[in-house]
Amino acid sequence: MSGHSKWHSIKHKKAKEDAKRGNIFGKLSRNIMVAAREGGSGDPSSNMSLSNAIAKAKEYNMPQDNIERAIKHGTGEMEGVKYERILYEGYGPGGIAIMVEVMTENKNRTASDIRNIFSRNNGNLGEAGCVGWLFERKGIILIDKNEVTDEDEFMLGVIDAGAEDIEEEGAFYEISVDPSAIMKIKENLEKNNFKIKSTEIAFVPKSTVELSKEDAAKALKLINFLDEHDDVQNVYSNLEISDEILNKT
Repeated sequence: MSGHSKWHSIKHKKAKEDAKRGNIFGKLSRNIMVAAREGGSGDPSSNMSLSNAIAKAKEYNMPQDNIERAIKHGTGEMEGVKYERILYEGYGPGGIAIMVEVMTENKNRTASDIRNIFSRNNGNLGEAGCVGWLFERKGIILIDKNEVTDEDEFMLGVIDAGAEDIEEEGAFYEISVDPSAIMKIKENLEKNNFKIKSTEIAFVPKSTVELSKEDAAKALKLINFLDEHDDVQNVYSNLEISDEILNKT
């Protein structure tokens, strides 16, 4: 829909702001640590989750030393805090569905914080599974439209490489892939000299909801508060928001 954006297509704008403030590296480090631990290996060639986590860190110019330390913390080569991955589900203004991915060393504290953020911003934290059925796990790659000179050739090449779908989202092409194929397709794009704006494995809504201006502004405020919490890795929503409202926040 012209003039509108899905939340997962604009998340990189928020991440860029986090990078300027310096707090994105902590979240990226946690992601690498957990991927290394859960994947049972510090070798990205045999641990796809770790490979994705490292690629994400490099998108935001995280220093190599930081990446290597995070891997060692995750594999136990260096002592460090043990983070646990938790997924919270809830509802925002206008009844939108929200999923919050966190990594925390203190789940009781984090659960209390997340509940308070929901309740103070016109939302409700729900039970596990209450909105998860509205989403599916997908690999998402964003390419700036300015990178593409021949749209037909670009789309055919991406589909031939294994992508499931391509949509235009504002200034970007949003490529949806099976999570297991995201690195292969990313490498194929880079080999063909396309600069990638962002790469992530995300919970993608099966359908989106457009709210009134008032509720959309409230929903975006809640999402931003959740996203700013140190323990929160990702926030996913089925909100579809107008660029007019987005630019006012």
